[in-house]
Amino acid sequence: MTCSKMTPVAALLLAALPLAAQQPTVIVERGVPATMRDGVVLRADIYRPSREGRFPVLLQRTPYNKAGEVDFGYRAAARGYVVVVQDVRGRYSSEGDWYPFLSESADGFDTVEWAAALPYSNGKVGMFGGSYVGATQMLAAIAHPPHLAGICPVVTASNYHDGWTYQGGAFEQWFNESWTSGLAQDTLNRSVQRATNAGLGASTLPLTAYPLFQFGPHAPTGLAALAPYFSDWLAHPSYDDYWKRWSIQEHYADIRVPALHVAAWYDIFQGGSLRNFLGLQARAGSEAARGGQRLFVAIGGHSGSGRKIGDIDFGPQAAFDESGVTLDWYDALFLGQSNQFSGPGHVRYFLLGANQWRDASAWPPPEARPEKFYLTSGGAANSLSGDGALSAQAPASAKPDRFTYDPSHPVPTIGGPLCCDPVHLAAGPRDQRPAEARPDVLVYSTPPLDRDWEISGPVTLDLYVSSSAVDTDVTAKLVDVHPDGYAQNLTEGILRLRYRDSAEKPEWLNPGAVYRVTVDLWSTANRFLAGHRLRLEVSSSNFPRFDRNWNTGQDGASAVGGVPAVNIVYHDQQHPSALTVSVVPQH
Repeated sequence: MTCSKMTPVAALLLAALPLAAQQPTVIVERGVPATMRDGVVLRADIYRPSREGRFPVLLQRTPYNKAGEVDFGYRAAARGYVVVVQDVRGRYSSEGDWYPFLSESADGFDTVEWAAALPYSNGKVGMFGGSYVGATQMLAAIAHPPHLAGICPVVTASNYHDGWTYQGGAFEQWFNESWTSGLAQDTLNRSVQRATNAGLGASTLPLTAYPLFQFGPHAPTGLAALAPYFSDWLAHPSYDDYWKRWSIQEHYADIRVPALHVAAWYDIFQGGSLRNFLGLQARAGSEAARGGQRLFVAIGGHSGSGRKIGDIDFGPQAAFDESGVTLDWYDALFLGQSNQFSGPGHVRYFLLGANQWRDASAWPPPEARPEKFYLTSGGAANSLSGDGALSAQAPASAKPDRFTYDPSHPVPTIGGPLCCDPVHLAAGPRDQRPAEARPDVLVYSTPPLDRDWEISGPVTLDLYVSSSAVDTDVTAKLVDVHPDGYAQNLTEGILRLRYRDSAEKPEWLNPGAVYRVTVDLWSTANRFLAGHRLRLEVSSSNFPRFDRNWNTGQDGASAVGGVPAVNIVYHDQQHPSALTVSVVPQH
């Protein structure tokens, strides 16, 4: 529609039309083949301006069905880009066999170069998209195809062992089972189609009628045929060569392009997104790439979008247009336009609590300073009704806190950074008081704050611990306690103690011996308002987000039974257990 004025009724009618009907200047080609170096054919949908010319290409390689990017395709093509959305190997319309990460570097390289040679391409290719689609970008970038000129990885990881399949040595049970279950639908479809010679377009039995996947303490049943990689993940709990071959953080020096990293505070890959930004700033393979890294941190990521995430309404500024951010990035990078990404600032993040966006020249903000809160109690920090406290002063003497972790009765997951089944397990900020009522959760809190505190940056916990078991877990959670008692989870972490010194070489505990261990709680940006309290929860389980430690040295997939463990946290002059946060001074 080209008229200069539009009646309200016409505007409403236009808004009700599919985006495709609003974009007559866009040409769409469906199922365009690209042949990889080994002869496998991958197929893509292409959206491009109808006018003559050559344009920069925005490429997405996805396992989630290329048809899901219709709106972005029309929007970006109308803005002057060629958009290529390709099904990765073994997914939907593309040939080959699906195995996560395995072919993404080679296929990414070949697809970038194929896209750059399209007759309407100007030879400049950028990639975009989130989650596994972020992995396809990072893995393509480490192969450094000559025509790749930028990437925009959204809520993705830096290492597909720690921060994807495992965290702190614990198996990411909820994510691994739910993600694999979702992906298996297309794998099942393809298996049925091959068996019946039906072809890729045929309809097949829905997975809901094919009950292979069940959430439980062990691996879901029936995965061998539909997801052989799941068994491989279970067979490689340590960080070995299986994982190192496609670890992004082992290959930062091979990445030579600028990147916009989009992260989120309640996202399951928050830690990896921040590591990618910082790692490429320091170690990317060219000065231009090191200086061309940008970071944008929103709220929900996989935990949700919009202004309300979980229980919390974060206000009118919270919602943001992810597609618009991606296009702004490439407008600045490829078209030289002036916008939020064309200036000198490197970081934009949403400050929880204040519910406002902040800009900074670095992450963490340069003015942030690490401060310690020491754990203390009279020996009874168990549950919300206990005597645990956080203090700026290290205790001279204090009784240790002990609790019994029973793997048959684990602490339940309540919200947090979750994916990919919100129907059965809600994500994001949720009231933690049901967990804090348990005697196997140690609770340490500050008094109500007399002024606002901003904590923006990494959060770590140094603990002195012992256990009656040869292996157990330590979980930790940072909480913002509202004046009415609502306990809002901010960020969390876990450490499987056999991996306390190395993710590569597990070492059993000597029962009763005291160990100093560090739990990485990733990062947050939160303003604790006056009257609120800062709280730390310490326990040994967060199930089913993570698999249960059976305290016997057996992995969850092979364990035949667990035993309770008596776990002790020490906090005295010789054992100064402390939470370290990044405090931004208030002016």
